[in-house]
Amino acid sequence: MQLGLIGLGKMGGNMRERIRLAGHTVVGYDRNPDLSDVSGLAELVESLQAPRTVWVMVPAGAATQSVVDELGGLLEAGDTVVDGGNSRWTDDEKHAAELGAKGIGFVDAGVSGGVWGLENGYALMVGGEKEHVDRLRPIFDALKPEGPYGYVHAGKVGAGHFSKMVHNGIEYAMMQAYAEGWELLEKVDSVTDVREVFRSWQEGTVIRSWLLDLAVNALDDDEHLDKLRGYAEDSGEGRWTVEAAIDNAVPLPAITASLFARFASRQEDSPQMKMIAALRNQFGGHAVESAK
Repeated sequence: MQLGLIGLGKMGGNMRERIRLAGHTVVGYDRNPDLSDVSGLAELVESLQAPRTVWVMVPAGAATQSVVDELGGLLEAGDTVVDGGNSRWTDDEKHAAELGAKGIGFVDAGVSGGVWGLENGYALMVGGEKEHVDRLRPIFDALKPEGPYGYVHAGKVGAGHFSKMVHNGIEYAMMQAYAEGWELLEKVDSVTDVREVFRSWQEGTVIRSWLLDLAVNALDDDEHLDKLRGYAEDSGEGRWTVEAAIDNAVPLPAITASLFARFASRQEDSPQMKMIAALRNQFGGHAVESAK
């Protein structure tokens, strides 16, 4: 099968290689000419036989919208666009409507696997009409891990990215739990080898997971994480998960708290803690520290 792939960064580049290893033809485009097979989107479209499939792996928002707009003017009825980035599901509905008016199919694919996907395969959560999804099964089969799991047609347009968004929200909470447990173990004097405690959890415990394996890898590289600053960004999907929970009146206390913990990591001197310290001093005479 032929595929056009736009965006050849850490994820897209490895996906191109994995699809090619499965015997398919991939024509890739990236703004970096050293990574590209073609000079632009027009050449990419021209190099594919109809009905064409073009997979987009660029940042969510304006960048994805720009690519979808350009593809809408280059592709023809019967072609299909796949958005494999981390777009918001509401954008999927908009893109499907815009392309559908021209007879172009649209599929949204939530992709999980990170830099390990080339070797281990990518978990795929797909949304879209059955006729469009079924035509792409050879590509999905090439990308997914070996075995019966790792792929799902989650539902209609937007379902793939919505599922991936919830996946990432759960990931936030799991990472936060490991991080809090690690900090507590590091704090007490009685535990003298926190790294090996984490390693002991990798087999036979109910909290073993790939994230735990990655935590052990990180501790092997830097046992007490002294080389790192306590700062964490968020991709946006945690925020969208919390917003969706509010819209649907679904309580998500753990995921919400994990998102707010990332916000707290960006404050070198927490304004909230200033107020807490001031109040403790006022009602209990507790000591406060002066600003340096």
